[in-house]
Amino acid sequence: MLYPTADAWRAAPRKKVLVFGMSGLGKTHMAHLLRGSGDWFHYSIDYRIGTRYLGETITDNAKAEAMKVPFLRDLLLSDSIYIGSNITFDNLSPVATWLGKPGDPAKGGLPMAEYAARQDAFKQAEIAALLDTAHFARRAKALYDYPHFICDTGGSICEWVDPEDDHDPLMQALSEECLLIWIKGDAAHTQELIRRFDKAPKPMAYQPEFLARVWREYLIENNCQEDDVDPDAFIRWTYAQALAHRQPRYEAMARWGVTITADQVGALKSEDDFVNLIADVMAP
Repeated sequence: MLYPTADAWRAAPRKKVLVFGMSGLGKTHMAHLLRGSGDWFHYSIDYRIGTRYLGETITDNAKAEAMKVPFLRDLLLSDSIYIGSNITFDNLSPVATWLGKPGDPAKGGLPMAEYAARQDAFKQAEIAALLDTAHFARRAKALYDYPHFICDTGGSICEWVDPEDDHDPLMQALSEECLLIWIKGDAAHTQELIRRFDKAPKPMAYQPEFLARVWREYLIENNCQEDDVDPDAFIRWTYAQALAHRQPRYEAMARWGVTITADQVGALKSEDDFVNLIADVMAP
């Protein structure tokens, strides 16, 4: 690990961390808390994906939808209006909206072939954004003179790595640059995540093999064709399975760093609380 002991962590003049885990367990809360202290640069993977790697694609998709409306089409063709995405750290909806959901086009669904292509594009974008971590860590210090650095990752990071492989290139690159921190949830957190997702289902990125399996099973179980699938019903049905699929992958990733709980993250009130928490879990 980048900081092999609790003492080394406490004494480090520059602390660099990368947090991972399911969305909704406190990654962004932690990042906002540290950024608010004034000493931590916050690098958001999802923001980087939406602004650097998929920004033009997302905007083009919005333009394509607008071109279907005669009134907007004329304004676009005459350069009378401008369409862009307003992505911020607190509003990443343009990325999720572009990623979409598969199923009935009358309900906003995408053909599976198009959905799978967008999934692959997102995968490549997320890997590229993760590999930019070292660049932004250097930039944070050289350009802005931030003493410390936190990388706030998306929930799908576990889909693109083989954490059991000691030579996985992405895990190696990230662990050499930052202390990896897994935010672990318990059964109660899982049920709460499922409840929240059921209330407001949102697009997710899936490992291709997992997506192919659950899509096939859903069609068989519901005796339906692709165009009959209710997009929200499908991703609600898939969510609990996705949590179960990801949990062991996160656990395997945890051996590359340290583990804290969602409850511990929720109790953080200050930068000192965070530094002490990490030291405590590192202590023998």
